[in-house]
Amino acid sequence: MATVFISLSLACSGAGVARAGAEANGTASVLSPERVRALVHLVRQDCGSCHGITLQGGLGTPLLPETLEGRDADVLAEIILDGIPDTPMPPWRGQLSKAEALWIARRLKEGFPHETP
Repeated sequence: MATVFISLSLACSGAGVARAGAEANGTASVLSPERVRALVHLVRQDCGSCHGITLQGGLGTPLLPETLEGRDADVLAEIILDGIPDTPMPPWRGQLSKAEALWIARRLKEGFPHETP
């Protein structure tokens, strides 16, 4: 399987609350506006250190909607959680829940939001 780096570009809802998606138990989670801001910061700063602050690529591949087109958000979320062995892509499972990783993956596929003060 080819190594795939994830691009994380997410768009927040107008209300600032993001529906995280179905968890393994079938329930949906809602992320607070504070957690959404923290996730946007994490992606822009931590992921951006390899994928580029604008997510257009760097050490890691671009994380833009056009580069993620055709990729399943659930698969991208698993890559976020487990990383990619023998590459610089680290696992985030200890820091992110499955719902948060899925929220990130879905936002990246749509166009990740910018940080707001």
